[in-house]
Amino acid sequence: MTFTRLLSRAILINKAGCRSAFTSSKPDTANPNWLRVGLAFGTSVFLWGLLFKQHSTDVHEYKVRNSLE
Repeated sequence: MTFTRLLSRAILINKAGCRSAFTSSKPDTANPNWLRVGLAFGTSVFLWGLLFKQHSTDVHEYKVRNSLE
């Protein structure tokens, strides 16, 4: 058998022998999942807070090392 015939047979067997573990459904935009929305925004705020804190710490260290303060 040629490679393409083996490949096409494997694809047919694969499609026939399994079913998708994922289901496709449209998200309900009228009723969002508020827990996920809150976690997403909360995580974003937390990471931005860490970024600003680290930046201010770095600026302070830079000023102390270069005798600017």
